[in-house]
Amino acid sequence: MEVQETRIQTDRILTIPNMLSMARLVGVPVFLWLILLPEFGGPNMDLWALLILALSGISDYLDGKLARRWNQVSGLGRILDPAADRLYILSTLLGLTWRGILPLWLTGLLLARELVLLVMVWILDRRGYAPPQVNFLGKAATFNLMYAFPLLLLSDGNGWIPSLAAIFGWAFAGWGTTLYWWAGILYVVQVRRIIRADTAAD
Repeated sequence: MEVQETRIQTDRILTIPNMLSMARLVGVPVFLWLILLPEFGGPNMDLWALLILALSGISDYLDGKLARRWNQVSGLGRILDPAADRLYILSTLLGLTWRGILPLWLTGLLLARELVLLVMVWILDRRGYAPPQVNFLGKAATFNLMYAFPLLLLSDGNGWIPSLAAIFGWAFAGWGTTLYWWAGILYVVQVRRIIRADTAAD
C-alpha cells in the first residue's frame, strides 16, 4: 500500500482545519492532568478526560475532511494533524501506564513503533524530503487506539460496566497495536523506496 499524497492547496495558517488541530494540541496537557489527578491525591476526573478524548477524536475526523472539502490542505496542517495524534497517544500511554491500567510491555511496544517512525522522518529530513502524509492504515490504527484508551480508562473500576469496557478496550488495543505496527512497516518500506530512487537519480 502506498502512502497517500495530497497536494498542499493553501499557505494560510488560520484555517478552520488548522484551528481544530491547534485546539486538539491545547487539550493534550489538560487531558494528561485530568488522568493523573487521582495519583496526586486529587478527585477522579476520568469522565472529563474521556470527554476531551472524545472531542479530540471528532476533531481529528473533521480537520482532515474539512481541509479536503474546502481545499484548505496546508503544510502546517500536515504537521499539526499527525503531531496531535502522536501527542494524544503518548500522553494517554503515560497516564494509563502511570495508573497501572496499561502494562509496560504494551507501552514499550507502542513507543518502539514511534521511535522507528522518528528515525524514518529524520532520514527523510536529512535528504530534504517532507514526511509523507499519513495513510489510511495509520489512521485506522489511531482510531482503534483512540477507542481502546477511553474504554481501558473506563475499565478502572468495579462492576459490569468496567468489565465490559475492559473486554472491548483490550480488543481495540490489540487491533490498534497490530495496525499501528503494520502502518509503521509500510512507512519504512516507503522511505526505503524514496532513498533508493534518490540514490539511483544520483
